[in-house]
Amino acid sequence: MSKSGAWTSLGTRNECPAQSQSSPDAPKQRGRNSRAGARHPLKWRENVFVEHAYRNQHSELLSFLQNRRQSMTLTTPKTLDTKLANLGGDPAAGDFIIADAKDADMGLGIAATGANTGPNSGHFPFRSLGDYRQSMRDIVDQGLVDIMLMSPSSCEQLAIHEKLFEDSIVTPAARANDTTDIWLGMSGHYSCQPSIPFHSATIDQIRCGEVSCNEDNDGIGADLGLYSITFNNDAVVDSEALQRYREFRIEAEQKGFRHFLEVFTPNAPLNPIEDVPRFLNNSIARALAGVTRKSRPMFLKVPWYGPEAMEQLVHYDPGLIVGIMGGASGTTLDAFQMLWEARKHGARAALYGRRINNSEHQLTFVKVLRQLADGHIEPREAVHAYRGGLDKLDITPYRSLEDDLQLTTPDGLRLQPSP
Repeated sequence: MSKSGAWTSLGTRNECPAQSQSSPDAPKQRGRNSRAGARHPLKWRENVFVEHAYRNQHSELLSFLQNRRQSMTLTTPKTLDTKLANLGGDPAAGDFIIADAKDADMGLGIAATGANTGPNSGHFPFRSLGDYRQSMRDIVDQGLVDIMLMSPSSCEQLAIHEKLFEDSIVTPAARANDTTDIWLGMSGHYSCQPSIPFHSATIDQIRCGEVSCNEDNDGIGADLGLYSITFNNDAVVDSEALQRYREFRIEAEQKGFRHFLEVFTPNAPLNPIEDVPRFLNNSIARALAGVTRKSRPMFLKVPWYGPEAMEQLVHYDPGLIVGIMGGASGTTLDAFQMLWEARKHGARAALYGRRINNSEHQLTFVKVLRQLADGHIEPREAVHAYRGGLDKLDITPYRSLEDDLQLTTPDGLRLQPSP
């Protein structure tokens, strides 16, 4: 999940302290396959039964379904582990990690699920949590992303109760902290105040769904978490953020819990920052200089501030895998161009949340995103491929082709093609 100001359902930004009260006005889709992926009727029904049984304490039904799934479980290697090993051995390897960041309910609340394009959108402008989780199931089943990043509650439902990831090449991950600067949505002014460290779930709750794990349930959830930190150029605020990160790392190392580190743009700097990209790179280098190998993040998630900032960070520590965050939803070319540019200049991971969730058809978007990340197509070609996929599914695009081939600059990101 990325942030900037207060989010609306379609990922646009409102400056503090203004608040948006408008409903989403995305064009309605047409056709039978207009949802975020066609559901297999039996599989979808079983997923609904599992969640219904869990919510309503139907223990016998839940036990039956979980035992049925466990009997079909396969030990499947995860693509993330393979890519991390390859990149660890050769930082110039062509492997590229894609994460679908569907942890937005930790910050956006009801608006996190995205615009509802169904027949009841007038009364319910946002999709339900059930729809949001179904899109997670669909994308995991597709098997083209390497990580599915979720809130701890979604992770519990999908990883622990449904065992969705046991025979999947996709790695489950959960947001391990929810600092106040991600408390956004359509009300409140938290994003205008310097970030304060906070976490809702514990590491054990992410790993096993309980306060304390034991040998019977340890690791049945996720063994990978996202930890975020925001520097605001203030000694007191930033040292407290680093102290809390230190405490997290110690516990994570003791419990064999892996993490990747998200570093946000300063949300409310208490002192002027002349060069934000340089400030972020310096803050990252300094923060990790005191971290020994077993406590280090598997990779970084940082804003895309253009080729120079990315190359500076990659050159400083070639052994550090750097990834970008997706930012606000823009045109389709915005999404594809940013990944292509970042990859060209050294990034080896991308975590896209709103850009996937707010696309016309998530599975088609991810399919083309994977082709782009693996170097098979270039951005403009990718836009045409995505639009062709929508046409085959009889889905009306949100924009004209001409508009979708424009580069814009959401969140102030530098999206102009480099030489």
